[in-house]
Amino acid sequence: MIYIKNLNYFSFLIVQCLQPTMAIFNNTTSSSSNFLLTAFPGLERAHVWISIPVCCLYTIALLGNGMIFLVIITKRRLHKPMYYFLSMLAAVDLCLTITTLPTVLGVLWFHAREISFKACFIQMFFVHAFSLLESSVLVTMAFDRFVAICNPLNYAATLTDRMILVIALVICIRPVVFLLPVVVAINTASFHGGHELSHPFCYHPEVIKYTYSKPWISSFWGLFLQLYLNGTDVLFILFSYVLILRTVLSIVARKKQQKALSTCVCHICAVTVFYVPMISLSLAHRLFHSTPRVLCSTLANIYLLLPPVLNPIIYSLKTKTIRQAMFQLLQSKGSWGPNVRGLRGRWD
Repeated sequence: MIYIKNLNYFSFLIVQCLQPTMAIFNNTTSSSSNFLLTAFPGLERAHVWISIPVCCLYTIALLGNGMIFLVIITKRRLHKPMYYFLSMLAAVDLCLTITTLPTVLGVLWFHAREISFKACFIQMFFVHAFSLLESSVLVTMAFDRFVAICNPLNYAATLTDRMILVIALVICIRPVVFLLPVVVAINTASFHGGHELSHPFCYHPEVIKYTYSKPWISSFWGLFLQLYLNGTDVLFILFSYVLILRTVLSIVARKKQQKALSTCVCHICAVTVFYVPMISLSLAHRLFHSTPRVLCSTLANIYLLLPPVLNPIIYSLKTKTIRQAMFQLLQSKGSWGPNVRGLRGRWD
C-alpha cells in the first residue's frame, strides 16, 4: 500500500505542476512565455470523440500496470527476480502514463493548450527520464532471461536480493546522470514563445527547435544520448538473445527448446513495442523535417501509450502465474467476507 500511496502522490505532484500553467483560450493567441500543445492537428473538432478511445487506453494502462504491480508486491510467491523486474516495468509504465495524462486530457477535453516553459521542461524531463528507465528495465529483463536459460544452476546465486537492489539503484541513477547536462543547457537557453508543438506533451527534439541559440547543438546532444544509451541497450539485448538462441539450439529435446523460448516471448514483444515507436518518432523529428504534423502526433501518442497498454496485456495473457494471481486478487476483493469464502471452499 505504501507503493500505491507514493504513486498517487506522484500523480498529484504532476497535476499540480502542470495544471496551473495551462489555460483555456482561443487558438490564435498565446503568451510569449508559453508553448501551445496540440493533440491531433487538423482534427480539433473531433477531440471529444477522439478522447473516448484515448481515455480507454489510459484506463487500461493505469489499471493493468497497477494490478500487476500490486499483485507482485502482495503475493509472496511472486517475490522472485523475474517478477521483481516485471514490477519495475509496471511501475515505470504507470509513472510514464501519469506524466502525460494531465496535458493530453486537458487538450482533448478543455482545449487547454497553453503550457509555460517551466512546466514544459518539467514534463519533458520526466518523459525522457522514464523512457530511459524503461529501456534500462528491458535490458535488465534480458539479462535475467540470459542467466535463467544459459546458466540456470547459478541463477539464484547471481540474482540475489542485494544484487537486484543494486541493479534498481543503477537503473534509477542512470537517467539522472545523463539527463543532467541537458537540463542545465535548457535552463540557460531562451526560447521563442507562442509556437505550436505537434504533441499534447513536451518532447525534446521538437521543443529545442524554438531556442534562440543554435538548436542543432542541443539536438545533436539529444540524438547522441539517444543513440548512445538506447543504442547500447538494444545491442545488449540483441547480444543476450544471440547467446540465448545458441544455448537453446544446443538443447536436444525439442519440448525443452520450446519451453525455454516461450519464457522470452513476452520480453521480445515488450522490446518491440517500446523501441519501434520510439525510434520512428525520433527519426521523424530529427531526420525527416517534412514529416506531416498529424503523423508526428500519432507516432508520439503510440510511443507513450502503446507500451503501457500492451505490456500488462501481454504478460497477463502469456504468464500463467501472473494471470492466476490477478484472478485470486480479484476474487478476494469481490468476496463478501471470510464466511463466504469458507463456504465456497467447502462446496468446491
